[in-house]
Amino acid sequence: MGTLRLSIATTDYDHFRDFRLGAVRAEGIEHVWSVLGHHEVFARFTAHREWDVAELSIAKFAAQVTRDDPDIVGLPVVCSRVFRFGAFYVNRRSGIETAEDLRGKRIGSPEWAHSAAVYMRGWLHDEVGVKLDQVEWYQAGANAPGREEKVELSLPDGVRLTRVSDRSLSDLLAAGDIDCALIARPPTCFLQGHPDVVRLYPDFETRELAYYQETGIWPIMHIIAMRRRILDENPWVARNLYNAFLESKNRSVDRLLDPAVSRYPLPWLPAYGRRMADLFGGDPFPYGIEPNRATVGQLLDYAHQQGIAHRLATPEEVFPAGIMTKVVV
Repeated sequence: MGTLRLSIATTDYDHFRDFRLGAVRAEGIEHVWSVLGHHEVFARFTAHREWDVAELSIAKFAAQVTRDDPDIVGLPVVCSRVFRFGAFYVNRRSGIETAEDLRGKRIGSPEWAHSAAVYMRGWLHDEVGVKLDQVEWYQAGANAPGREEKVELSLPDGVRLTRVSDRSLSDLLAAGDIDCALIARPPTCFLQGHPDVVRLYPDFETRELAYYQETGIWPIMHIIAMRRRILDENPWVARNLYNAFLESKNRSVDRLLDPAVSRYPLPWLPAYGRRMADLFGGDPFPYGIEPNRATVGQLLDYAHQQGIAHRLATPEEVFPAGIMTKVVV
């Protein structure tokens, strides 16, 4: 087996750093790694497949991997995962006190295929009973105008989506022109202390913990995608890449939990990390199919429900066959 040279693009995550910098190697692979902001990686990979392997929003991945004869496949490697009950920001003048109050309201998100919004729209639809066609949906840039959808959509019947090109969600929310922003990062108006803009769930951490304990779902925002041609020509690549990403992540977690070598200058962070590891069954950031089956399955279901995925897919269909073959030594 010769050495294969691959191009990779991701954000600078600590859990990828040992792999990226060469402390961990993927057997048989050399890489040229581009470290860029994730929005740039998403845009360039979805439009032009500029790299062999890239970080990708899991919602955008769901759209592209469910096409007829898709040209990408996923690796069960998690780049980013965040609970999202803290992602609801509301204008207090709209009289919204509970999720049920969002029925009939105007809700904005940066894109329809925005992973944070996909999870929480699905939660509203399935768990709260606020159906997709009972909301007026808006799409605009988070804190600056001009953000555009990166993948094709087929919106469900009855769903109304208005695209606003000349204003941001932050501006719309502060002015009361939308009632709620469903957004991954706090909007500028909230950070600047606008008196009318508040979180719907100030106690989001407590709610997110209860949600995880009830469902076992730990929402994934971004995963690793790769061009299917690479795998077709080199079937061994997927598992070798996965092994390297996994070792790199495990090293990162070990550093976080060890007070003698913790990378981050914050007091009590290793103790907090240990509590989180215990809470999540020993691994606070699991890779692989089985530990993430419920989460990935839910996302694929929501993406299909919301007109993002072209068909309803299972986790086994979007990851390489046999990638999780058990190895006993």
